[in-house]
Amino acid sequence: MKNSGNLFIPSFISSNILLAVTAPYLVILLRDIGYTTLWVGILFSIFEAAGLAGPFILGYLSDKTGNYRLSLLLSCILPAVVIFPLILWVNPLISIISLFFMAFGLRSLVSLIDAITTVQIGASGNYGRLRVWGSISFIVMTMFFQWTPFLKPDSSLNIGIWLFALSILCLIPTLILPKHSLRLTAEFSNTDTADKPVAAVKGYVFCGFSIIFLSRFGMAAIVTYFSLFMIETVKWDAVGLMWALAAVAEVPFLFLSKKLIRRFGSMSLLAMSAFGVCLRLLLLAFFPFKVWIIISTLLHSLCFGIYHPAAIQFVSSLYPAEKRGRGMSMYMIMGTGLPAITGAFAGGTIIQAFGYKPMFLVYAGISALAVLIYSTLFLRPQIRGQWRADFPVN
Repeated sequence: MKNSGNLFIPSFISSNILLAVTAPYLVILLRDIGYTTLWVGILFSIFEAAGLAGPFILGYLSDKTGNYRLSLLLSCILPAVVIFPLILWVNPLISIISLFFMAFGLRSLVSLIDAITTVQIGASGNYGRLRVWGSISFIVMTMFFQWTPFLKPDSSLNIGIWLFALSILCLIPTLILPKHSLRLTAEFSNTDTADKPVAAVKGYVFCGFSIIFLSRFGMAAIVTYFSLFMIETVKWDAVGLMWALAAVAEVPFLFLSKKLIRRFGSMSLLAMSAFGVCLRLLLLAFFPFKVWIIISTLLHSLCFGIYHPAAIQFVSSLYPAEKRGRGMSMYMIMGTGLPAITGAFAGGTIIQAFGYKPMFLVYAGISALAVLIYSTLFLRPQIRGQWRADFPVN
């Protein structure tokens, strides 16, 4: 049965508070325990590889049973269990195992919350209005980390303590979710592709997932290495502040995402996001100064604020409710896992050999390729003509 989705707001809040630790500071944790930039890239590649397995396995099990709560609970517990072995026993094998299970939980948590929310609110629901609560909580927490005098996240131990505590905190809102939260109705029995020509559907799917993959590959340069870039190149102790500013920039676009998708369509918004990623990387490459870093960070409004709701809408249009968990796992694979695995490893290699600027330039070119695919493929009349409103939200 469809509802407003307000029941899931606490889960968006708690999961994004947890991400406020892992997104900016996990890379710093790995450097603090002694790993080089190249090894950080290798470990993050493994981290993202586990991020492929988690959403797929737990999403499949949740779809089959109709019970998302057990999978969500496991997703919260895993990061808490492995964080201290990662810090206390610095060994590549232990680090690989710890990061694998940490990512298995973290990536599944995000994917499952998105899946269950989109099913519950239905096609007419406003996902962005719910997701914006996650961004607000992320902002508050990163600002707290920037200036807190208590367990400041500038060492591996302090980061580990925060990660453990906030993983446990995520359990609380999960417990209030109904045990069997899926109520499938006829409204969800078919996808929006049912009445479209096969060639148009294939072109649409290829175009959408290509843009998602390439733009997220470009963002791997920022997600994995921006914090180290701030510390090692810019020499500016404002990691938490910049991550908070990025979240601030995304909030208005998340809130307006339903109207934007109605007006422009999800595919056009995905291409706009890819352009924003390209521009952001070029600014970091050519202008590694505080003012320009702030300007580039504000482009997160395009890189995520527009991108994420558009990608969620794109995936939701392809997968019916009873397969939504698997659909979101596919999004995690193409939009987070594979590009992050290859992007993290290649980025660390480039930085080790040539520095940050060449890495940013290479990744900017990859993001530009996503815009090129949109221009040359999706705008062709035989494809675009089939998607005049590009799955508008009614």
